[in-house]
Amino acid sequence: MTHAHPHDQPMNDRFQETASSTYWKTVWRHFRKKRLAVAGLWVTAFLIAVAVLAPLLANDRPIAASVGGSLVFPVFDPTAKPPQGSWKDLRDPGVFLWQPNPDGPGSWALWPPVPYSPTEYDLLENLSPPSRSHWFGTDDRGRDVLSRMIHGARISLSVGFVAVGIAVVIGIFLGGLAGYFGGWVDAVISRLIEILLTIPTFFLIIAIIAFLPPSIYNIMVVIGLTGWTGVARFVRAEFFKLKNLDFIQATAALGAGHLRIIFLHMLPNAMAPVLVSAVFGIAGAILTESGLSFLGFGVPPPTPSWGDILSQSRDYIEFAWWLTTFPGLAIFLSITAYNLVGEGLRDAMDPKLFE
Repeated sequence: MTHAHPHDQPMNDRFQETASSTYWKTVWRHFRKKRLAVAGLWVTAFLIAVAVLAPLLANDRPIAASVGGSLVFPVFDPTAKPPQGSWKDLRDPGVFLWQPNPDGPGSWALWPPVPYSPTEYDLLENLSPPSRSHWFGTDDRGRDVLSRMIHGARISLSVGFVAVGIAVVIGIFLGGLAGYFGGWVDAVISRLIEILLTIPTFFLIIAIIAFLPPSIYNIMVVIGLTGWTGVARFVRAEFFKLKNLDFIQATAALGAGHLRIIFLHMLPNAMAPVLVSAVFGIAGAILTESGLSFLGFGVPPPTPSWGDILSQSRDYIEFAWWLTTFPGLAIFLSITAYNLVGEGLRDAMDPKLFE
């Protein structure tokens, strides 16, 4: 009786892993040649960093402070109290270190670069233009615009990623079923896709949200449930091409089940166009959320949102130019950056470029 060498069995897996690694290295090499795409990637990385670090960048509580000889972190510990008064009373905008009693034991506080909460009101500072205290000015309620934009980045990006995640899952599932099984399954799913494509997506979202309580989670789900058709069409087309290839036919002849063929062999080879579609989808979801917030159907106040800041500017557009310029520029840059990354990926994954 002959025994297979222990290294013979995983040889195919090692080959596939090496081929996959080489493929993505080739894609990255072609992607780096697109300067605008690389610039868009840096902008998206910056926006993600701002969203993740928002509490450390804009807050009305210190990042760290020494109180009574003890080190506290008020940003992360809501129970931390200053020696007297409130943290707001001890704040000096533009000054990062605070020493309330120079003659006594040293106490200090490290403030965020923007020492304001996105929901902090100051009616004495309403509609103030950009200044040393408020770099991007204030809105009609005296709230710091830069702080609201920093925290609004969390809303926009979370809506984009979560909504696209929902759309990708639905699109892969339905598109995979249609492309793999064909027949009446493909006919039913294709008719459903065609019906949804005939309905203007934005108005469909508004109609659905109008019957739901205002919530960021409802917005994420609704955008995701209405944005899966593009992914489904890509996956369906890829599955139609893949299921007739020799390696898929050989896998089926060896007795592999449908789930194994779909998830282990076909889906990994169909993910390239899905990735490109997802990047474009994030830009579309951000624009949709901003439009909903601008029309009053978005995230409920006082949660900050770029579209909400733009909505406030309608009554003061003649003199409060900062309420329009800064959030509008943020929306433009973020959507442009994601579109540039998507175009760069699409071109880098073009088989014509592979030698």
